[in-house]
Formats: sequence, structure tokens, C-alpha cells
Amino acid sequence: MSTTAITVNRAPVLTLWAAVVAERLGYDREAALTLGRAVAGLNAQSKGRSLGIYHARTTEADEGEPVREEERVPLLGREVPVTHTPAGLRAASKGAPVDPASVTRYLESKFKGDLPAVREALEALAASRAPERLAEEAYGLYEHFRPAIPRGRAGWGAAGELDLALIWRMAHAGDR
Repeated sequence: MSTTAITVNRAPVLTLWAAVVAERLGYDREAALTLGRAVAGLNAQSKGRSLGIYHARTTEADEGEPVREEERVPLLGREVPVTHTPAGLRAASKGAPVDPASVTRYLESKFKGDLPAVREALEALAASRAPERLAEEAYGLYEHFRPAIPRGRAGWGAAGELDLALIWRMAHAGDR
């Protein structure tokens, strides 16, 4: 491993980690990428509301319109809305399927040449736990290795250091 730490925002780290976890839990790569992006988006919305950056939207139910039931997939403590497409399961955003190619482009733009090394470390960490245990612990593991950023509004959008050596140590400490 040539790079042991990289500077990156938390959102792409969470996107990639959630995608890796989803793959370990049995979803194909394309579905997993969309699920990862959705988890990161749901977290960003929640965090943004808690910081007063985003305001809670009114729901269709608040406006007297019927709310349609959506299928959901649990991942990293979130319930991700999904839809079935001819290409397979995809996370849904505003009722439309997320494009896995757009998620790949996003990750490549954020991690640059470090994407393979980061993916390899995260895959090793995911593989170090049985799928059932990983499903339960995935968000806690993320909280342990995610880049450190300032608290509150100062940390919104800030980059921090992702320590790949820490992720590898966590992978070696896990049980198979």
C-alpha cells in the first residue's frame, strides 16, 4: 500500500463504505453503489437539518395527498427507498432510480487515484466480519474510521484525513 492516509470529505467515504457493505450483504455492485449513494444522501439531509442548513420538507401527507408505499432496504441504520428496474434493484431518489455509473464517476472524482486502495481496505474490513455481524456493526465501524472534521457548521463539507492503515488494522482485528 503506497498511500496510508488521504484527505477527503466524509460523504464519499460513507458512500463507498455503504456500497462495500451492501455488496458483502449480497447486493450486486451496481445496486450496492446506488444504495451507498442513498445512505450518504440521507445522512447529509439529516445532518444538514440538525445544523439548520436544510429545513424539513412538508410531506405529501402534510399536504393532504396520498403517500405511496415504497420498498425499503435497511443499510447502515437507514431505510433506503428502492425500485426495481430492468437492470436490477436500484436505490430511488425522488422516485427515480439512482444511476450506478454516476455514483462511480462521483467516487472517482473524489478519491482520484486512491479509489482502488480505499476500496481494497474497506472490502477487507467488510470481509473481516460475518455478514450478519457486519449488518449490525457497519455504521459503528464507519464512525471509528471516518475522517475527523470540526464539529458543527465548521465541519460541513470539510475534508479530513482517512487513515487506511487504521482500516487495515480494524480488518485484521475482526473475526471471520
